[in-house]
Amino acid sequence: MYPFTYIKAKTNKEAITAIGSNSNAKFIGGGTNLIDLMKMNIEMPQQLIDITSLDLKKIETLPNGNIKIGALVRNSDLAYDETIMQKFPMLSKALLAGASPQLRNMATTAGNILQRTRCSYFYDTAMPCNKREPGSGCSAIKGYNRMHAILGTSDKCIATHPSDMCVAMAALDAIIHIESANGERTINFLDFHLVPGDTPEKENVLQPGELITAVEIPALPFASNSTYIKVRDRHSYEFALTSAAVALEINDGIIQNARIALGGVGTKPWRCKEAEQSLINKKATADNFSAAADIALKDVKTFQYNAFKPKLAKQTIISALQTIGGNNG
Repeated sequence: MYPFTYIKAKTNKEAITAIGSNSNAKFIGGGTNLIDLMKMNIEMPQQLIDITSLDLKKIETLPNGNIKIGALVRNSDLAYDETIMQKFPMLSKALLAGASPQLRNMATTAGNILQRTRCSYFYDTAMPCNKREPGSGCSAIKGYNRMHAILGTSDKCIATHPSDMCVAMAALDAIIHIESANGERTINFLDFHLVPGDTPEKENVLQPGELITAVEIPALPFASNSTYIKVRDRHSYEFALTSAAVALEINDGIIQNARIALGGVGTKPWRCKEAEQSLINKKATADNFSAAADIALKDVKTFQYNAFKPKLAKQTIISALQTIGGNNG
């Protein structure tokens, strides 16, 4: 590893002042992804700003009923929070499906949002990768692309977004709170991550010098009837082949509201609003769930080794919907 400087910030202002607009500095919380990237010489910050002492570790219920999650809340603490388990079980299940207990005990909410792809070509510095070196090419398109995306891809990149937590956050319409020297702002979760397009190296809308301080989940009563299903090669410490975060509001067997988001198939956490709308005022039946899954996946583009993903993703969506709505049809 190369040399870098390290400082520990005690306040948000101190952290923001330290980073300024320096693109060669990075905030570090749990470090579960950043340290790996530094070891591989993929990320090479000249300075690390430790933010673990900042007062961003609370899970609060706001007066309007929304839940505010501090940026430094550990994944394990969030997963086992009683309010989260009761009101947003899809989020708890998604967190517990990710990584390993040891990593969840270190990983933070903001770090999870900002984690980078686990594409093997991105990690292999001997191979061309447009995320790592813009303009060099995408080795995955004609390479071994079994784990890669089938939604939101471009001819520049087909890397899959790795997060489980972010899939649930996308389904829940979370709001990201950000602070910088210019003040505070919020970003809708669905607008935060970017599809690769012609600039796959630009993965989100965070600007230099900005610090994520919290994530807010809107009060959504029917989110208590939700789940997260993840299909993977092994039961633990593995990224998704496909996953689905779903929630349904059902009255007298008729669907009033629905949420569907997918993981393991998109270049960003993939929300399926058209599929959700197709379920409104429909009966909670296997046929309607299947039709919604088809809509969610109508724009897929497969590659040589991941042509199995559309069928697997469809079954994942149906299984998740049946888990929470199967007895109402």
